[in-house]
Amino acid sequence: MTIISQFIAELEDEAANTRKMLSRMPADKLDWTPHAKSMKMRNLAAHIAELPSWIEMAFTANELDFAATPYEPPAAENTEGMLALFEQCMADGKAQLLEENTGKLGERWVLRQGELILWDSDRWGVVRMAISQMIHHRAQLGVYLRLLDIPIPGSYGPSADEQNV
Repeated sequence: MTIISQFIAELEDEAANTRKMLSRMPADKLDWTPHAKSMKMRNLAAHIAELPSWIEMAFTANELDFAATPYEPPAAENTEGMLALFEQCMADGKAQLLEENTGKLGERWVLRQGELILWDSDRWGVVRMAISQMIHHRAQLGVYLRLLDIPIPGSYGPSADEQNV
């Protein structure tokens, strides 16, 4: 199994779990937030949905400079829109996970805010981070749903809501 095929397998496994979580978002709570310092559910979900597109960016750009390209959360006004955004970003990311891109994995990639370097890695690290961040933020979304008393889907086995207690 190559590193590219491992990334594809992991991305597909995590995508299945992410779809389940995104599909539970109630349309009437997209602007809800559990705390003043937390993102609105809409922005958190949009960020989760867009993270696979960072894989595409890892192979098609050498850096992301927020000073030159200010961050704009993707627009999605409902659960179906979030899922459609996620599917498009998954397709964009997976399209770059090609065996012929293996040689690029060690090349440098930088996240910056003008002159301030926020993160300096290689392309392998960006792919790894995109998958890890999708998992991390998906867990945050699970907390949001739990606080709204919405049943949580299992990710790596049944959740407490899916068990016969």
